[in-house]
Amino acid sequence: MVLRLPIEATDMAGAEDFFIGAVDQGTASTRFIIYDRHAKPVASHQMEFTQFYPETGWVEQDPLEILQSVRVCMEKALEKATAAGHDVGAGLRAVGITNQRETTVVWSRSTGHPLFNAVVWMDGRTNDICHRLITQLPGGRNHFAPSCGLPINACLSALKIIWLLENVDTVRDAVDSGDAMFGTIDTWLIWNLTGGCSGGLHVTDCSNAARTMMMNLHTLEWDAPALDALGIPISILPKIISNSETVGVIADDWPLANTPISGCLADQHAAMLGQLCQNGEAKCTYGTGASILLNTGEQIVKSTHGLLTTVAYKLGPEAATDYALEGSIGIAGAAVQWLRDALGVIRTAAEVEAIAELVENSGGVYFVPAFNGLLAPWWRDDARGAFVGITRFTNRGHIARAVLEGICFRVNDVLTSMHKDAEDYGYSEFKTKDGKLLLRVDGSATLNNLLMQIQADLSGSPVVRSADIETSALGAAYAAGLAIGVWTKEQIFASRREKKVTIFSPKLSEENREKRNESWHKAVSRTFDLADLYSE
Repeated sequence: MVLRLPIEATDMAGAEDFFIGAVDQGTASTRFIIYDRHAKPVASHQMEFTQFYPETGWVEQDPLEILQSVRVCMEKALEKATAAGHDVGAGLRAVGITNQRETTVVWSRSTGHPLFNAVVWMDGRTNDICHRLITQLPGGRNHFAPSCGLPINACLSALKIIWLLENVDTVRDAVDSGDAMFGTIDTWLIWNLTGGCSGGLHVTDCSNAARTMMMNLHTLEWDAPALDALGIPISILPKIISNSETVGVIADDWPLANTPISGCLADQHAAMLGQLCQNGEAKCTYGTGASILLNTGEQIVKSTHGLLTTVAYKLGPEAATDYALEGSIGIAGAAVQWLRDALGVIRTAAEVEAIAELVENSGGVYFVPAFNGLLAPWWRDDARGAFVGITRFTNRGHIARAVLEGICFRVNDVLTSMHKDAEDYGYSEFKTKDGKLLLRVDGSATLNNLLMQIQADLSGSPVVRSADIETSALGAAYAAGLAIGVWTKEQIFASRREKKVTIFSPKLSEENREKRNESWHKAVSRTFDLADLYSE
C-alpha cells in the first residue's frame, strides 16, 4: 500500500525574505537550486555534461566543462527566479555546495589548468594498484580501516592519485615542483569560485575527505601513516573544514559575486542532512549509483559485515561529529540508462516503469548490476554484470523488471548487513518500525513508484519518500543557512514534521521474500571471477 501524509507548511525563520543557493554537482549532471526562507525551492536549472570512456572500465570527465556547467546553472536559475518575481540578487544570503564523491582532479597551482581529466569515482583503472597494496600491506584490504574506516577499493581518491602519479608525467612533474593541487570536485569548485589563481581557497570538507582513504576519522585530519604508506605528499592536499562554516566569498567574475560559500558536503552526506537523519536513522539515495547511510551519532561503529565507517556530518567547526555506517552500490540509475542508451530496450528512463509493469514478475530472470565489480557488502572487483535465468519465455518486460529488482536487491544486501552490524554492536539507537528498518529515500529514481514498491517488498521494510526528492541540494542549503545564522539546528530538524511524505509498505509474504533472496544470492555467485573473460 502507498500512504500519503499531507502536512502543513510552517515558517522556519522570521518574517524577512531571504534565499539560499545550492550547487549540486553530480556524476551525470549539475544543478543550481535556489531556496526561500521556508527551504522551499523557487527556481533551479540543470544540465548534463560529457562522460568519457577511454578504455573498458575507465570513466573520465572534463573539469573545465564541469566548472562551466556550474556557471551556466547559476546564471539560468537566477534568470528563472527573477522572471518568477523573486528578488534573489538582493536577498540571496549564502551558497552551499554538494558534489559527487571521490572523483579526483589534479591541477596546476600556477595556471589553474587541470593536469589530466577528472578520474571519476566509478572508474576501475586502479584495480591493479589495489591488489598490489592488499598484497604488500600487513593489514591487507583493511589495512587503513582502523584509522580511515575504509577498505582498499578502486573508487577511493587515494588510489586515483597513485595512478596519476605513476602514469601521468605532467602530474608527477607538478608534484615534484610544488605546482600540483589535488581535490575532489568540491575542492575544485571552491578554489575556482573563490578566485582560482588569484587567491582561490584550497579546502575540502570532512565528508568528502572521509572518502579519500587519507583522513583519520578520529581527528578529522589527514592521516600521516596512511600518506606515508601510500606515497602521497601532504603538500598537494587541501585543508579539511566542517560542513557548515563560511569558507570565503564568490569572486567578482562569477554570478552571485561576494556571496558567502558557507556549506559543503559530499552528495550522500548532504542527502542524509536533507533527509534530517539523526542518530539511528537511515537513508538511501538512488542516483547513478546508490548509497545507504545509517547515522550512528557520535559513535564510530566498525562493521564486521562488509560496510564502511564514515562521517555523516559535522555542522560547524566546534560542533560534535556525527558518524555513519555506509554501503555503496556502484550501479543503480546507471543500469536504467544502460537499458536506454546501450540496448535500446526503452526510449526514456521514465519508460522503464511502464515496460516493467507489463509483467507480474521477472519470470525467473535476475540481473546483477556488477558492471565494474560489486561494492558493499560483497567487495568483489572480479565480478561482472549478468542476467541469470533467461529462457525463450523472457521478454523485454522481464528484462526491465529484473533491472529494477537488481537495484533493489543490491540495496537490500546493504540493509541486511546494517541489521547484522546493529545487532552485533548492541546498537540501541537503531530506529525501526515493527522490528524493521524505516528507510528514507531520495534521488530522481525514487519517482519510479514500482521501484519503490519493489524495494519495500524485497527488504520487508517501509520505504518513505519525501516530496522533495533532491535532498542533496537541500542538505547543502541547510548547512549554508545554518552557518550564517538564518536558521538554527533546532529549526532545521524540527521541520521534518512539516514535510509531505509517501510511504510504500511491503506486500510480499516473508516466505516469498526469503525464496527470492536465496535465488538472488545464487545469481550473485555466478558473477564472480569474470574480470578476465577474453574480449578480443
